[in-house]
Amino acid sequence: MKDILIKNGKILTMGPQGTLENGQVLLKNGKIAAVDTNLDAPEAEILDAKGGYVLPGLIDAHCHIGLYETAIGFPGDDGNETSDPVTPHIRALDGIYPLDPEYGVAVRSGVTTVATGPGSSNPIAGQFVAMKTWGKTMNEMVLRAPLAMKVAFGENPKNSFGRSNRQPVTRMAIASLVRDALYQAKEYVYKKDQAQGDPAKLPHFDMKMEALEPVIRREIPLKAHCHRADDIMTVLRIADEFQVDVTLDHCTEGYLIADEIAKSGRPAILGPLGGFPQKPEVQFQSLEAAGILHRAGVKVAIMTDLPGTHMWYLPMAVGMCVGAGLPEEEGFKSITINAAEILGLENRLGSLEPGKDADVAIFNGNPIRDLWCHCVATIMDGEIRHNIL
Repeated sequence: MKDILIKNGKILTMGPQGTLENGQVLLKNGKIAAVDTNLDAPEAEILDAKGGYVLPGLIDAHCHIGLYETAIGFPGDDGNETSDPVTPHIRALDGIYPLDPEYGVAVRSGVTTVATGPGSSNPIAGQFVAMKTWGKTMNEMVLRAPLAMKVAFGENPKNSFGRSNRQPVTRMAIASLVRDALYQAKEYVYKKDQAQGDPAKLPHFDMKMEALEPVIRREIPLKAHCHRADDIMTVLRIADEFQVDVTLDHCTEGYLIADEIAKSGRPAILGPLGGFPQKPEVQFQSLEAAGILHRAGVKVAIMTDLPGTHMWYLPMAVGMCVGAGLPEEEGFKSITINAAEILGLENRLGSLEPGKDADVAIFNGNPIRDLWCHCVATIMDGEIRHNIL
């Protein structure tokens, strides 16, 4: 692997060094080695940014890439296991098709990392995974599995099950199913701890409870699909009741209760943005939401929710939020360091700092302000995967 020196770029480190107007980034052995204005690397391959914007590889904090394959329909639709409303043991890792064309779109758009997993038909849908967007197999692309446990509230589970008179029919039943599973998991974990490794005292193996154990132990969060303000509050109540971590995904009406979310200390992952409100839950969607939540003190990330929107749409969605009141720096953070911190991956991703993964996206302009701007180079783990400089 050859060293790479990126020169002549506006470096948005998203870290302590801030923005370097004419900076350089040295990549060595798949990691960021140095970031400064004048680096000495005579043996490195030169990548001239030509005055463009140099950012950490972009992060999509919530999507379903690889589980809803491009233009295939049912044979490639592996997003929802609707045979059972409670499926915590379902693993996105086992359903993702990493050769789907949308991964190429992601790389060409500067999106180097995604959080992808089951859809929102089930109250408890299964395990999300964090992965890079370049590779041929999940073995080489996966960053963390499981990353989070997907849960869903509101309209989607009601429609998926209630229309055929299967539980859950109501929002009350959705919450009860999630609570029941968490109560069982809490008891299962307690029994395992009491057994102290004695096989005779261990509870009978339960794959669903095994999958929920990391949630109870706060090793992974609940990744909660919630649009309406009442559903968001239900999520927060359940998280407090069981003392588990949670992210508020979609959070469409979150701006209406921004102070409550800020008080909870939980982060929000907003999106998809800009689409037509095809269901009642998103009728009050607002591009001002990100700015309102940020000003209230909520950490915000922006998502594509692919197949809700394409990967190339990610910086455009951020730009619309910036135009509606989100500070520009926070806009960049929402798809870099904020997204990394919300996903628990900030030790490797989200900023251009020495020691982090050599994931870099170079744009020929400001990607959240210039509609004509596009990604001209993408480096992942120190290898150039896209280059039209």
